Amino acid sequence: MRHIFSSLCLFILCNCVYGQEPASLSVEESYSLARQHYPLLKQLELIAKTEAWSVGNAAKGYLPQLNIGGQATYQSEVTTIPIHIPGMNIPQMSKDQYKLYGEATQLLFDGGMIRQQQESLKSGSGIEAQKVEVELYKLKERINQLFFGILVLKEQIQQNELLKRDIQLGINKTAAAIQNGVALKSSLDILQAELLKVKQRSTELKFTLKGYADVLGLFVNRRLDERTNYLKPKPVVEALTVLRPELQLYDLQRRNMDVQEKIIRAKNLPRFNLFFQGGFGRPALNMLNNELEPYAIGGIRLSWSLAGLYTRKGEKAILELNRKSIDLQKETFLLNTNFTLKQQDAELSKLRELLSADDEIIELRTRTKKTFYAQLTNGIINSNDYLREVNAEDQARQNKILHEVQLLLAQYNQQTTTGN
Repeated sequence: MRHIFSSLCLFILCNCVYGQEPASLSVEESYSLARQHYPLLKQLELIAKTEAWSVGNAAKGYLPQLNIGGQATYQSEVTTIPIHIPGMNIPQMSKDQYKLYGEATQLLFDGGMIRQQQESLKSGSGIEAQKVEVELYKLKERINQLFFGILVLKEQIQQNELLKRDIQLGINKTAAAIQNGVALKSSLDILQAELLKVKQRSTELKFTLKGYADVLGLFVNRRLDERTNYLKPKPVVEALTVLRPELQLYDLQRRNMDVQEKIIRAKNLPRFNLFFQGGFGRPALNMLNNELEPYAIGGIRLSWSLAGLYTRKGEKAILELNRKSIDLQKETFLLNTNFTLKQQDAELSKLRELLSADDEIIELRTRTKKTFYAQLTNGIINSNDYLREVNAEDQARQNKILHEVQLLLAQYNQQTTTGN
């Protein structure tokens, strides 16, 4: 009973597995899966976490700042009162002096320096994240080559099967003609040799397809096999407006220059802090008391470094040069992209014209092949004549297959080039 139950479970499991529809895969889904499973995508998460910590650390500048200090000194001379009063002993300061203190400061105004530092950190993280996006976008070009290459190979395999069928028909007719004494054995040998060549071609195509599928499977993190249904995409509407992620990268880099300019302005403004200092010293605040005693002092402090005024003009000039460099990079990128689009336009026009004639060529070749097949049947022509027409029709069909997929590939390449 146990064996019967196990066999029944195995039968149901096999039916569930093998009765399923073959998995489907579209080019858009390939884009998405390749992006999700590409290791570089994890870099975006690391950049975001780094930004959060860095901005948070910069914000700590608004919190009270604590500092502990101390010093021990020995002086060659100390301040004395050059007065001698009879009956009065005027204390004299020691040449060895000590101080240990803690100081707390609270920022009141820093010219917006901390805020601009935070903006700079966010801007830098945005630039790094966009660089990752640029690299991830390049995956589309590789997916296009693999996916549409698979479509071509699958179509060629199907066409190869049709070619084998035509040759097999010729073999059957020639074999019958040999039995009737109206054909030579060599005619049958020629057809059989050609059939073997076509079978070899099928083997080559299948292994090439497997190689493409294995590589695409690595990108999309999915097992792809001969049962996978690759969905042929529909033609896309041509759009020549360039929306590539590189353009956003250039814009972010330029905005970062604006932030850097604000930092230059902020660092040259005065700073105001509240401060409180307390500790022990000898002497403390009373210079006439030579004993170690506690002290405290507080107030508002102004600090203003004027060194930045010397370099401000040069720093702004450097930023302006960086802006011009970014603009040149953007201009060069758009120029090269437009060159590529012009070439792709020419390729699309060529493929459309080729396709417009493919159907007519196939129709003519098919009609001729049928005529030659009838002549072969009646012993009017030999197998070489028939094979020539069979191969000519096959080549015409192969050309159409190639042109159709090439047109789709050219359209999706143009879509990738423009970023639409």
